[in-house]
Amino acid sequence: MKKTLAALAIAVTVALGLSACSATAEPIELAAGTVIVDVRTPSEYAAGHLDGAINIDVQSATFDTELSALPADGDYVVYCASGNRSASAVTRMADLGFTGLTDAGGMSDAAASTGLAIVTAR
Repeated sequence: MKKTLAALAIAVTVALGLSACSATAEPIELAAGTVIVDVRTPSEYAAGHLDGAINIDVQSATFDTELSALPADGDYVVYCASGNRSASAVTRMADLGFTGLTDAGGMSDAAASTGLAIVTAR
């Protein structure tokens, strides 16, 4: 009986742990004109990015300057590799007056939530 209860407890613990790891990205509706912004480095972007995304490296000294070429009232979906840099970029963009911002997190989550394919630079 003890072995059965122990096995059941382990199975429940494993099942709960695995379900916690499999977070699903919420769908993101892309309005016409939405700009997809990849804030990773140019080499990361070249290795693979969301179809149609532009690359503005959040760690670049020219990040703010490159953003100034974009309309602050546009719709933007921002992503990176894991979600850390996209969060930083969205905060910075909001500080610069951008509205319509969506932090899509890491690239795989962004691909899943937007339905956009991951492509490589040509």
